[in-house]
Amino acid sequence: MDVTVITVAYHSFGVLPQMAASLPEGVPLVIVDNGADDGLRDWAAGQGIRPIVAPRNLGFGVACNLAAAGVQSDLLLFLNPDAQLEPGCLAALVAAAERWPNAVGFGPLLVPPGGRVGFKRRTALAPLDRFAPRGLPETDARVPVLSGAAMMVRRQAFEAAGGFDPDLFLYFEDDDLSLRLRARGGSLMVVPAARARHTTGGSTPATPALRRLRGRHFMRSYLHAARKHRLPLPWLSALLGTLAAVLNRRILTSAPHRSFTAGRLIGLWQAGVRRK
Repeated sequence: MDVTVITVAYHSFGVLPQMAASLPEGVPLVIVDNGADDGLRDWAAGQGIRPIVAPRNLGFGVACNLAAAGVQSDLLLFLNPDAQLEPGCLAALVAAAERWPNAVGFGPLLVPPGGRVGFKRRTALAPLDRFAPRGLPETDARVPVLSGAAMMVRRQAFEAAGGFDPDLFLYFEDDDLSLRLRARGGSLMVVPAARARHTTGGSTPATPALRRLRGRHFMRSYLHAARKHRLPLPWLSALLGTLAAVLNRRILTSAPHRSFTAGRLIGLWQAGVRRK
């Protein structure tokens, strides 16, 4: 299989070896280490992998671009450290790439722990008419966007689109890339024969401070991407979405929700200050 797997680690040693073990034997793995050494580098050396050690936390998109720049495989699989391929997943994705020569991106069904099997159906960056059909497809199906948790793209199409947007540090990188790939005439496919397990948010141990930071980046990325894709009144849309999160009853019962929402409020306030 002419495919290289790319992953970005940020204090991810607790999950990354399990992800690597799920890859078929002989498939190259490129790791960009965005965080302080937590044991991952010694483990990688023992596996014959030389990780790319970033000088600082570059963010997801920039780190993926850095890794992809040194790869010559026809196909690139961007895979989160907290994801694991089920048996036959990668072969099914590659087979789909052969069946659909005009498609440029392919994604598996995602299996959350104890949750419902699904796939990414929509993006906040596009009109509502880009919703994917309801239910799980029985055969390969075109979708509006792919999830960056497990996203395989043709390298030439990725390079032609300019890779991930370096101004998106965290969140909406996959949505933005999906829309730009589609704008260039390529289809995106979900492949039901391929499945990957994914623990959302499991790549990095979460603390209240980290959740607030994520909330800030969520807001900054949304505003940047919304303006880029010419959504009307992006700041007002962000304000309404954040108010909905504040009024959600989870604000009383979920400390993670409170921390993330607080970060969104900070990011929104900072964006408002810059607008003045």
